[in-house]
Amino acid sequence: MKRAATLALALALAVSGAAPLAAQSSFPDIYGLFYDLFADGVDPNEGSTVFLSTLVPIGGLGEAMGGAYLAVARDNSFIEYNPAGSAVIDRTELALYHNNWIEEAKVEAAVYTMRFGDLGLAVSGKWLYLPFTEYDQYAASVAGSYYAEAIATANASIRLFPGYYFYGVAVGLNLKAAYRSFPDYDLDDDGVLEPDELSTGEEQSAFAVMADAGLLTRFNLLKLYGSRSKNAAVGLTLRNLGPPAKGEPLATVASAGFSWSPLRPITVSADLSQPLNLLDLASSERWYWSAGFLAQLTDFLGLQGGFQLKGANPRISLGAAVEIEPVTLLVNYNLDLATTFGPLNRLSLEARFDLGDRGRADRARQVEELYLSGLDAYASGDSELAVSYWRRALELDRSFDPARESLDAAVALLDLLDLLEETRRLDAPASAPDPASGESEGTP
Repeated sequence: MKRAATLALALALAVSGAAPLAAQSSFPDIYGLFYDLFADGVDPNEGSTVFLSTLVPIGGLGEAMGGAYLAVARDNSFIEYNPAGSAVIDRTELALYHNNWIEEAKVEAAVYTMRFGDLGLAVSGKWLYLPFTEYDQYAASVAGSYYAEAIATANASIRLFPGYYFYGVAVGLNLKAAYRSFPDYDLDDDGVLEPDELSTGEEQSAFAVMADAGLLTRFNLLKLYGSRSKNAAVGLTLRNLGPPAKGEPLATVASAGFSWSPLRPITVSADLSQPLNLLDLASSERWYWSAGFLAQLTDFLGLQGGFQLKGANPRISLGAAVEIEPVTLLVNYNLDLATTFGPLNRLSLEARFDLGDRGRADRARQVEELYLSGLDAYASGDSELAVSYWRRALELDRSFDPARESLDAAVALLDLLDLLEETRRLDAPASAPDPASGESEGTP
């Protein structure tokens, strides 16, 4: 097998975890114990798809929560899990990611997202790379380059049917362009490709287009605290849907997720995923699951953790987020059977910059104040003033149902009072003629 093809196979095995590297571990007995526990989960179809960089997390809360992030969508890492997330992110954000993945493989990424009312937009770039060095028969390095996969993503989502009681449904779409770059190899002593190998790297490089689709809705479930925000969510996604690249299927995955906050600072989540080999569904990988938690200890400090079991490879994730306004720094560490235990291996960093909310928080406060002012006016008997307050509230937020309900009730009351006044005037007796005018019934 050519060395470039071998490199791709190694990447596939690293992503899927099909080939444990327990022998390289500092704790071989512990790694061996975990491998024995999960050995029955080895999937013969693991690593059978291409552009596996789509399955390597960039970092952030999504990675920290073990990948169980489909229904959470609280930071820019939503773009890898659920494209509907941009319609529900509160702030305009720019996030930069660095992930020391497996051994010398690294991932760099940047994501920018913003929201206009119920419309969310985002763009991102992701680059996975690892060194590729060629040695001659004397074990001397004769060439060095990189294997790389780059992905550019454009995202749009919208929240449909938004309301105060019913959250609505956010639907989103990612359009992605990906390029896989193989280095040239088989160089002569002067560093020049042999004549029959001139297109080696180019032949195995590939371009692909793919799309993600997702939906997300939120609701209240066994909520034990007071808040206008919903405490539970569900989501569905279909990721990496597209035509084959070089005749090989993309890493398509269908997923469903759930998140719940039983207490204000605590969120738990779970995702269930089914890989799909669109060229041969019978050769699809087995389903896998993830679970995670988030604990917001203070306004500026949060802790996250997660567990994912895919095939025979359990992965544990831990992370901490520190907010130093307007920047949030998040550090994650991951451990699984595809790597060794070390201080830098599988360490990822996120720096997220808060660029404001486009005035949404101020408008929400104004709506609340106008609604309460309308209630005060209505209680004091000034229905017309109350109507004016509630109409102004709805001009700022058409989805604020309490103001609409109060407005409808007040308008109905005013209409009823007008009707009663009109009826009273019609039923009143005709007034008698004024004697001082000199007029009588018989006067023509």
